[in-house]
Amino acid sequence: MRNRFTHARPLSRAVPVAVAMAALLSTTACDDQPAGASSDGAKTLSLAIIGTPNSFEPTQLIDGQQTYIWDSVYDTLLTQDNKGGLAPGAAESWEYSDDARTLTLRIRKGMKFSTGTPVTSAAVKATLDRMRTTPGPNQTSLAAVKSVETNGDHGVVLDLERPDGALLSSLSGAAGVIGDPKTMTSKGAALNPIGSGPYTLDKKATVNGSVYVLKRRDDYWNKKAYPFPTIKVRVISDRTASVNALKAGEVNAGSVEAAQVGALESSGFEVKHVEATAAGVLVLADRTGTKLKPLGDVRVRKAINMAFDRDKIVKQILQGSGKTTVQVFNPKGQAYDPALERTYGYDPAEAKQLLAEAGYPNGFSVSMPSLVYTKPFEPTIAQSLKDIGISVKWETVPAQQTNSALISKKYPMFFTMDGLDTAPMEVRKNFNPKGTRNVFGTSDKRFDALVTQANREVDPAKAAKTYREINAFTVENAWNAPVFYVGTYWVTKKGITYLGDGSSTFSTVRQFGVTGQ
Repeated sequence: MRNRFTHARPLSRAVPVAVAMAALLSTTACDDQPAGASSDGAKTLSLAIIGTPNSFEPTQLIDGQQTYIWDSVYDTLLTQDNKGGLAPGAAESWEYSDDARTLTLRIRKGMKFSTGTPVTSAAVKATLDRMRTTPGPNQTSLAAVKSVETNGDHGVVLDLERPDGALLSSLSGAAGVIGDPKTMTSKGAALNPIGSGPYTLDKKATVNGSVYVLKRRDDYWNKKAYPFPTIKVRVISDRTASVNALKAGEVNAGSVEAAQVGALESSGFEVKHVEATAAGVLVLADRTGTKLKPLGDVRVRKAINMAFDRDKIVKQILQGSGKTTVQVFNPKGQAYDPALERTYGYDPAEAKQLLAEAGYPNGFSVSMPSLVYTKPFEPTIAQSLKDIGISVKWETVPAQQTNSALISKKYPMFFTMDGLDTAPMEVRKNFNPKGTRNVFGTSDKRFDALVTQANREVDPAKAAKTYREINAFTVENAWNAPVFYVGTYWVTKKGITYLGDGSSTFSTVRQFGVTGQ
């Protein structure tokens, strides 16, 4: 066996925050540090999130805002540091076989669930097996796993049907949590999570749907990584209310829109700008033209890429909080290639010429879903496409039907905003035949060969090279029309700092540190 990992690997993940789409895209976080807090780190971190967590039962965990809570209660097999690298978690080491078909994990000794029950390989196996066999948002993350076996009390061996380059990233997220086998199948698991993580949920102080209070465990193995004895996760559905809470001192940090930065900075808040946390992408899903014939021609897809004045969109709609792009991968990640940004410029005349060459001199019409978070962009998208001859009809989709509408194959193209992730996870989501953004199951021999190569490669440097080739293929063949990256402004009061730089915006309280001690 080779490539034993006990240190961080350069991967990345991120979570979105947008100007007018906070209901879907924001992972705002706020700290509540009482004035005059002692220098021993006795501070409270208060996090404001937009939506109520759906469930804390391991098989139903969702990445995003609620991660601040469950990632504090549960240990994950691997963790992700603030530079986007994979690091030891409950598994103190991991090792792949030469053919990348066997993953061996060594579980840390001395860990306990909050009930006092020891964490063993049996608990890891029980959770992974339940995750693999129970319908839920993370079941597909373990689709490549054929079996899970234990090797003593602290060894776990995953036998894979096929190599999966995204598996390690998955094990640093929801698919890698460790539940208590005695409680994770109980009816109360959705509201009363029992884990081995650094915090426990204070049920007496918690009001479901409103505020979640977490208390730090003094016996946690990595206590130094969690300087806040108490964490309060507050559900504040309105962005203005969240900012007002910041100004009033009810919370001490948070993500805000660009227009609010100046006033908060002059009031003594520290400001950090993360340039890219999500990507705004026009997904050209029907790449074979089965429903909308023009999209089957690469010239049409390239023309669509040339239709957008990306600089103007970033300046006027995003108010400068972001950057232009023609890529779906994190600009701080291993797949991103700055040279690709020159592939498509804003050129309506050339776009019209390409459409004419493809046989569509008069353009064509298309219906696209109007979603909660697309509304601020719809006039610009529609006008940009109209300028090259493509007429857009927007069809309103209720918020609760967003996901079902996007995967229904009703819409050959649609605009979406997704949080950035590690390169393997981005490939899985955007381009895997069963990926949530590859609705029509696009497949290509050259592309499939590159993905197979990336999945088999356990050397990070070699894998990165292949992921850049994958990125180049999707850009040059115009599989999508990315438009911009959305950025985030974080503001924090004295004594607390935001540690991220955009390499990873995975929603964990490890993003926050204490200063001035």
